[in-house]
Amino acid sequence: MSFVARPVYSRAMKHFILVFLALLSLTSFAADLPAPTREQKEVMEVTQDACVAFLKGDAAAAEKLLAPEFTLVNSRAVVQSREDVLAEIRGRDPVYTEFRNHSMNAHVFGDAAIVQGITVVKGKSGEQSFDVNVRFTDTLIRQNGKWRLVVSHVTRIPE
Repeated sequence: MSFVARPVYSRAMKHFILVFLALLSLTSFAADLPAPTREQKEVMEVTQDACVAFLKGDAAAAEKLLAPEFTLVNSRAVVQSREDVLAEIRGRDPVYTEFRNHSMNAHVFGDAAIVQGITVVKGKSGEQSFDVNVRFTDTLIRQNGKWRLVVSHVTRIPE
């Protein structure tokens, strides 16, 4: 009678192997995604430029990026007009220490586009500090050859 020794894996090792295999499959999936087109890069850049305007408190830059009809559905489900948003920027409340997008994808349909991703937002409003991640969907239109934000909707990602 012969006995074959079988490896004994701890629960932690099994978990590690499963996570490793999952990550490996994700990297191969990401490698299969096509590179963004020039237009997709342009609209994603507009959303990044808006982040920079908010971060720096640059109302003039934001005015150029936000269409007159712009509305924001913020993380509290409140609808804000372009003027509401610009007033916040001019009033420097909130003040941001970080405001950046990542994990973005874009779809362009002629003179309209949709960008989705995650925004990291850190700063202070009044005396209250905040550090949140939101999932966003931005709708842009091309007017006179320039992309402008028309609608932005954000949903807070639970911690």
